[in-house]
This record gives sequence, structure tokens and C-alpha cells, in this order.
Amino acid sequence: MEGDTTVRRIKPFGTQQYVAQDNNGAQDRCENNGYNGEPKRKPEVNLYLLREGLAASLVSVFILVLWALVHLSLQQLVIGKPTGEFNAVRARQHLEQITSAGPRPVGSQENEVLTVGYLLKQIKDIQVETAAGPHQLSIDIQRPTGTFSIDFLGGFTSFYDHITNIAVRLEPKGGAQHLMLANCHFDTVANSPGASDDAVSCAVMLEVLHSLANQSTPLNHGVIFLFNGAEENVLQASHGFITQHPWAKQVRAFINLEAAGVGGKEVVFQTGPENPWLVQAYVHAAKHPFASVVGQEVFQSGVIPSDTDFRIFRDFGNIPGIDLAFIENGFIYHTKYDTANRILTDSIQRAGGRYVRDLACATGVALLSWFVTLLSVLIVALLVTLLGRSMFWYNHFYASVCLYGAAATGKMILIHTLAKNLYYGVSEWKLGDLYFDVSLLLWCCSLVWLTQHGLCSAYAPMLMVAFPLATRLLLAKEFKHRGASAKYCVLYLLGLALPYVHFMFLIWVVFEIFTPIMGRSGTEIPPEVVLASLVTLATIFLSSFFLHFIYLVRSTKRIMAGLGFVFTIMFLLVSCGLFFPYSGDLDSPRPKRVFLQHTTRTFHNLQGEVESRDSGLWINSFDYTGMQHITPHIPEINETVRTRCREDRPFCGYPWFLPVKFLSRKNWYLPAPEVSPSSPVEFSLLSKEETSWGTIKMTFSVKGPSHMSLYLMPHRGASLSTWSFGDGTPRFDLSGEYFIFYSHGLDAPTWTFWFEIQPPADPDPSGPEGIVSVAISSHYFFGKDQRTARLEEMLHRFPTWAFPSSWVSTYDMYRY
Repeated sequence: MEGDTTVRRIKPFGTQQYVAQDNNGAQDRCENNGYNGEPKRKPEVNLYLLREGLAASLVSVFILVLWALVHLSLQQLVIGKPTGEFNAVRARQHLEQITSAGPRPVGSQENEVLTVGYLLKQIKDIQVETAAGPHQLSIDIQRPTGTFSIDFLGGFTSFYDHITNIAVRLEPKGGAQHLMLANCHFDTVANSPGASDDAVSCAVMLEVLHSLANQSTPLNHGVIFLFNGAEENVLQASHGFITQHPWAKQVRAFINLEAAGVGGKEVVFQTGPENPWLVQAYVHAAKHPFASVVGQEVFQSGVIPSDTDFRIFRDFGNIPGIDLAFIENGFIYHTKYDTANRILTDSIQRAGGRYVRDLACATGVALLSWFVTLLSVLIVALLVTLLGRSMFWYNHFYASVCLYGAAATGKMILIHTLAKNLYYGVSEWKLGDLYFDVSLLLWCCSLVWLTQHGLCSAYAPMLMVAFPLATRLLLAKEFKHRGASAKYCVLYLLGLALPYVHFMFLIWVVFEIFTPIMGRSGTEIPPEVVLASLVTLATIFLSSFFLHFIYLVRSTKRIMAGLGFVFTIMFLLVSCGLFFPYSGDLDSPRPKRVFLQHTTRTFHNLQGEVESRDSGLWINSFDYTGMQHITPHIPEINETVRTRCREDRPFCGYPWFLPVKFLSRKNWYLPAPEVSPSSPVEFSLLSKEETSWGTIKMTFSVKGPSHMSLYLMPHRGASLSTWSFGDGTPRFDLSGEYFIFYSHGLDAPTWTFWFEIQPPADPDPSGPEGIVSVAISSHYFFGKDQRTARLEEMLHRFPTWAFPSSWVSTYDMYRY
């Protein structure tokens, strides 16, 4: 056994590879592995080659230490006693009072009366307390009505009526010409108390208002605090304010406070457009600024199925702003677990020539290794899916790192080991130099590509170019004279520490966001493919500047054996079902999301007569496992009651609350008694007339609960030409269907709308009768109409690790 200080005498690699040869026997190394007979002899030098144990230990310790640093940095909350500037204890009291009302969907007493009443009382108390100071405080309750179209979830149109905004204007007593807008929302989705999303932000804003109003020095400009009462209804209240409120014209910039997780450090994940002074102001003001331009570009790419009021203020108000959000622990986002006790008070307080050919060949080997690695790991992911073990990592994240990470690392090492032994034939220090240059070249290419496309994320590859290059230049003499000594390796790793710790932070952000999202991304996206790809890409990125170590170690057998052992054990454990995806542990819940609607569906024919009618529990799973883990607990929810889409009915004939049927095609329908809401939908065709330009105009009226969805499906050959929504042009045609989302606050009038349709030139005899199908679904998210005896009985049968979000709905379809 050779010791760490063993010196091996090896021949210089450069003579036979990098020096031009004569015409009598010269051949490219790509053709003959770089060997061309006996080279000229040069003086022998003493160079170190790494032991594989030392190499593996150094790299492992390096990665683990930096990962620990990433998690340590995430604990940088502002810890200390409250000051006169901001009192986190008082803000927590606001948070607990707001969440004590329970879920606060739009139109409910909890949202429109209780929460509005509490917020108004606190604001008026601040108004009285600061009346003698240098500021004046104005309060306006806005109840806007409006409509707009949005390209979110495939695109749809939104209509709102008498929703609630509380706008508070703080300015010097002489008035202010320019205003800054701060926005939070106090409404929630059904069945969630919404502590992080977004009661905590409203609590923070109340305390900031109190702090600013009590300052003895007047503000230079005014501030509007917008307590928004309808964000979860797809950004309606922010649209109502920025397009209709008279104060909106004076707003020059905004700050939007949001959440996609619970607590931790808030992250700036969107800014702009343009106006870099906003970011500079944030950096100067924040105790521990926390932002990522990579997050912005990922979020705005549409990969993440979510959106915030930032879009409304930017697109409809044409004003720049900053979007801040909590992102940690997204597993309990929009669930019953999003409670005030999970948010730390500290989180609130913080708020040329031959060498070119050699380089090209080596780059080809590296790219091939990446492709084969990704393909191999995806095969493993497919096997896990076929075995019925999808999402095993949802409650055991590091199990996925051990399975997919070990597979990815092992495959890359295997390919490069084969290249070293079979293609190059030697283990020489020049190969290490060559593969360092390969990594540098690939990062340079990504830097050029991102810069060329004007993406600010180019700073990340810039770090991965500048620091390794500088480190290598500084260590060139050490490497040339002593090879891959322990001293060289330690200094090399220290030189990589800064870019790697930053890159590992970006990797943490990706996993912190996408792992919980897989629990609510529907039944059509295979989560194993997504997570296996993310783990593999993270492995590829992190290993890039360690590739050359493979060519500097004497052997990789033990490393590959260790990785193979880890992979085999993990695959067996996963296959046996040891890692259950979900958990009902109150300290760290990982709930399975299920939507249940007790619904009654009624279908009318062209004559207005009831064609068919049924009632049942319509069940949607919002992750890939469907009802696989629920069926053992509730046997009647099985494959025999799976629904099928009726293409001749709008949105398949089911009461979709949002247009997400493309995400969740697996649904279940259990027969159940008919529902009888105390406020049933009243739907009427007021008029139907033919216009002089050949279209048919239909006008309707609807009276119903605070949340309704309207579906329009022109029959084959017919087309909508105009309507009363948005700018009058029907948009976002979803496979021949149109979705209009409607909500209202208290005391809203009857909803009246119209559309014009162009009849088909040649009616389709095989299609449904008439020229258009119109359906209206009503959703009862609160009050006595939200529950039924059958629904309650079913809810009690769900296991503790499931989060069944339930309500009563109706679906009525008409042909015209």
C-alpha cells in the first residue's frame, strides 16, 4: 500500500501530445490515443498523483462544508430586542388576530367583515395616535368592479364585482406628489388560515405603518399601504386598485410582499422593469439582503405555476417594483398547516492548433458523459415510477440525493475512467490540465450565451470562470513542480469556495421551490423525471471543476464501488416502499393534497329541458400518485370510478374552479345525494338577437355565490367575435373553450354579461346540437353551504397525512 507521500516517476505527457510532429509519422491523438513511438527523453520530474481515498475525502468534505454554510446563511434572521423602529412582537399579535378568523376566501364574512374590521380598527388607532405629528393619514375602502384577461394557467378571463381593498395613504401634512406603494393581501384560499400567505405580510405592513407614522421627521414622499382583499382570486384586487383608484396615478414604485413558503429569509425574486435604484435601495435598507436574479428569470419564464400582484402592477400600472417572498417549507403552502405558530418572530423582524483538437476531443468526452449520465438517471427514475414509488423523496429529500446523486456521480466517474484507461491509456498530469480547461471552456460558453441573450443570470457562470481560472493561475507553479499534491488540492478547493458556496445556494433555492411544487403540479407531470433531472444537473454543475481529479487519481475503483453500494442499497429500500411520500407530523408536515367537491350536475338540451342530472363527490388529486395511497383507506375511490372527459361538454362536464384540467386529467366521481345550497345559482338568458353583421348576440344574467366559473364552448365552425369582458376581444382559446373566472364581495348586484357568436357556415351533424354550449359552476367555499353530511363523512375517512380541501359546487350546462 502506497502512502500519501509516495513519489511516482512518470514521463512528461506534453512531448507526445502538444508538440507538432514531423510528416513521416504524425497522426492526431484522436486517432492513435496520442502515442507515436518512443518520444525524446527529457529529465524525469517527481510529481504526485492523488490517492482516490484522499481525493474522495477532500471533495466530499468540501461539498458538505459549503452546503452547511448555505444552510447557516439561511438562518441570518434579524435577532435582537424590538426597537422603536419596528416591533416584531406587536406584528406577531396582528398576525395571530388576523389568522384567528380562520380561512378567509373572498366573499366570506371572515374576509369581508371580520378581517376588514380588525384592519380598519388598527389603522384608525394609528391615525388617532399620530394626529398631532408631522404626517397625515387617509383611509379609503375601495369596492372595485372590473375585468381583465391574463395568460396564466393557459390563459383565461377574470371578472370581479365589489371586492375589497383597504388603501391607507401616509404623507407629510403638506401633501405629497409622488407615492410608494406597499402591497399585501389578507384573503386566503379555502381551508387554509393563510398565516404566511399572506397574513404575516399584512401584519408587517401594519407595524411599518405604525413606525413611519410615529416618526418625528416627515417623509420626503408619501406611502400607500394597500391591504388587498382578493389576491387568491387570481390577482383581482390589485387590478382593481391600479386601474381604478385615483391614488394609483401618483404611484412611482411598489413593494409587493408575498409568500410561497413559511418563514425563513424573505427573498427578492422579481424586480423592475429597469430602475436599478430599487435594488440599490433594498440593499442599503435590508439588514441581510437576500436576492437572486436567477430566481427572477426562472420565475418569469413560466416554469413555476404561480404568479403575484407584481405582474398586475407592472403590466397594468406600468410602474417598477420589488417582489419579496418567504420561500422556505413550501410543502405547507395553501394548506391547513399554514398557521401563525410556524412563523418565527425573527422571520417577521427580518423581513488554436493541436491543442484545440485535443480540447475538442476532451470536450466531446465531457458532453457525452453528461448526456449518458442524464439518460441513465432518467432510466432509474422511470423504473421507480413503474414500481409505483413516485415521490418517495417528498418526505425524505436526501434519499433522492443518495439514489439519483450516487447514480449520476458514479456514471460520470465510470465514463471518464473508461476514457482514461481505454482512450488515453495513461494517468498523467497533463490530462488533468486538459480537463480543467474543458470545464473552463464550457462555463465560458454558458457565460457568452447568457450574455448574448441579455440575461442577468450570466453573473453565475462568470463567477465559475473567474475564480477557478485565477486559482489555477496562482497554483500553476505548484502543480507543475509537484503535481496533484495534498497542498495543491487544499489550496485549489479554497479557491473554489466562494463561487461554489454561491452556486450551492442557487441549487438550494431550486430544490426548496420545486420539491414542494411537485406535490401540487397535477397528475400529468412525472415528478421522478423532474427531480432526477434536477439532481443530475446539480451533480453535473458541481462536478465540473472536479472532472480533472479523475485523471489525477491512481484509481477510481473504490470510489465507484462505494457509490455503487449506496445506489444499490437506496434502490432496494425505495423499491420496498420504505420511504413513504407523505407525513402528518405537525412539526414537519408533508401533506398529500386532494380536492373534493360535492357537486350536482345538470345538463340542458337545446329546448331548455333537463337532459340528464346527477350528483356525486368529484375528487381530484394534485400530484402524480393519484389515489394510489388513498385507496387502501377508502376502497371505493378506485380505478372503477375514474372519470372520462366528455368532449361535447364545456370543460369535460365538471366544475373546474380554475382552468387546470390539463394538469389533472385523472379524476374520480363517486355517486352521492343531491346538494341543495341555500343560495342556488340563478342563470337566465335575457335576450338573443341577430345582428346586422351576421352574428348572434346573447345576453345573460347570473346571481349566485361569491365564486363562480363560466365556460363557453363554441361548436365546430362557430366562433366568438366579441364579448363584454376585458377589452372586448375573446382571448386565450383553450382547445376551443373559454374560461371566465368570477368573484364578488358583499352586496354585489346581479352579474350581467353578453357575447356575440358567428354561426358556422356548415353545421356539424355529428356534433352537439346548437352553436354554443354555455356552462356555469358555482363554488361554496364558506358558511353553512360549504359542507354536507356526505362530505363530512368522507373527510373523516382520509388519513392524517392527507389534506383534503373540500367544498360544495354545482354545474349547469345549456345549449343554444
